[in-house]
Amino acid sequence: MGQQGARRPRSPALRVALAGDTMLGRGVAQRLAADPSARLVAPEVVEIAREADMVLLNLECCVSTRGRPWRDPGKPFFFRAPPAALDTLVQLGTTCVTLANNHALDYGTEALLDTFHFLEAAGIAWVGAGADVARARAPAVLDVRGRHVAVVGVTDHPSAFAAGPHRPGVAYADLRTDIPSWLTLAAASALASTQDTPDAVIVTPHWGPNMVLRPVAHVRRAADALVEAGATLVAGHSAHVFHGVARPVLFDLGDFLDDYATDPVLRNDLGLLFLVTLDAGGPRRLEAVPLALDDCRTRLASGDEATWVRSRFRRACEELGTAVTEEAGRLVIDWS
Repeated sequence: MGQQGARRPRSPALRVALAGDTMLGRGVAQRLAADPSARLVAPEVVEIAREADMVLLNLECCVSTRGRPWRDPGKPFFFRAPPAALDTLVQLGTTCVTLANNHALDYGTEALLDTFHFLEAAGIAWVGAGADVARARAPAVLDVRGRHVAVVGVTDHPSAFAAGPHRPGVAYADLRTDIPSWLTLAAASALASTQDTPDAVIVTPHWGPNMVLRPVAHVRRAADALVEAGATLVAGHSAHVFHGVARPVLFDLGDFLDDYATDPVLRNDLGLLFLVTLDAGGPRRLEAVPLALDDCRTRLASGDEATWVRSRFRRACEELGTAVTEEAGRLVIDWS
């Protein structure tokens, strides 16, 4: 990022849809096997996502029919999706996914390399993982309706998944201790191939512990450093529950699609789809649409579900000094 990557988007405004952890393996894969025509995301949610110019999410699994579970006696969950599961992302209008997370290598490097192949075949860009460390750290520079958007992926766990000079893996950084120079320079270094500066730089980190209600200290420090380095927008994930927003940081997007067990207090089965409008000054408006994650299917939240989401999001943002209003059932943050 740095000085080259610090320019803000030019007009017209760019609208970005952001979805959180999306896991297409295990029970989700079983549902697709039983009914290949199953709609994992309700049409109403797809319609809202497609209001945006681009859709970005965290793909929390590998996509393959090969590989063996990662050898780690302390690792309890392994997520592998069939190639057909990517049809759901195509229906959603997904532009780019990040693979920088703790499940990209669940079935080893063979399955990770397959994931790259299947994403490319589906026309979906990816960041945060690669055949070597240089590719894993490299941003995706996307042409979104004539505007250049640089997307950078990084994860702070696990270190065992880190890509090496000749080893496939993820873009790993120990964010608890420092923000490495490769991360703060990643977007700017990618621009040599575009001979231009990006209209927006989006950093999407997989950071912090699971099942916490608010960003922990090292996540907040890392967020400050990324903004200082020039990120237009920071969109985090990992906690499995959505957190508050402090311009230009969405600390955690929460879950979007999975088969995970539900915590009755934290309600990781209730989430949000975010639509963020960026212009020359950075993010100007955020709309958050309440979601309900049924078993292996995501739909719009309603009734008490939506009331809970609205209340929780307002409180989380209030803690960070951000005011939230409501328009036509959407939670709105206006920075204009």
